[in-house]
Amino acid sequence: MSLRVAVAAPFIQNGTRRLQENEFVVALSLDRDWFSPDQSKRLIDVATHEGLLERTDDALEVTFDPADVTVPDEFVPDEDLLTERSAFERVLEALVAEGTEKHEAVGAINQLQSELDVAIEAAAVVYARRQGIDVSELAPAARDELTEAEGR
Repeated sequence: MSLRVAVAAPFIQNGTRRLQENEFVVALSLDRDWFSPDQSKRLIDVATHEGLLERTDDALEVTFDPADVTVPDEFVPDEDLLTERSAFERVLEALVAEGTEKHEAVGAINQLQSELDVAIEAAAVVYARRQGIDVSELAPAARDELTEAEGR
């Protein structure tokens, strides 16, 4: 959930759920020295795509409660956060965050994919739901990836 941590940090720092885009960029690039300004803007795009941020007419609003997120003192986000992740990768991250071993989850998802004869994204969503993990916000992304794959 390091993307969630990176997104939450500027809101926690400013004690709000709404920031101007330039405030968000300054918090990540100048205050924390985690990213360049351009990378910080890219993070906004990725976080918006993944539903962690919403753009309003004049600001950014976080879609989760940043107070529920802890930013460890030694935390430094990896630049791989700047790339959009597939629904499978996002479901896998949610599973790992809830305590499932990554290799165990991948194996179970692969087996479920084979049994159900569905795409990996759909199998990941089904597996997570069976584990009691709410990934309902990722189901549309999995469906979109299925539709895109069918069109190829």
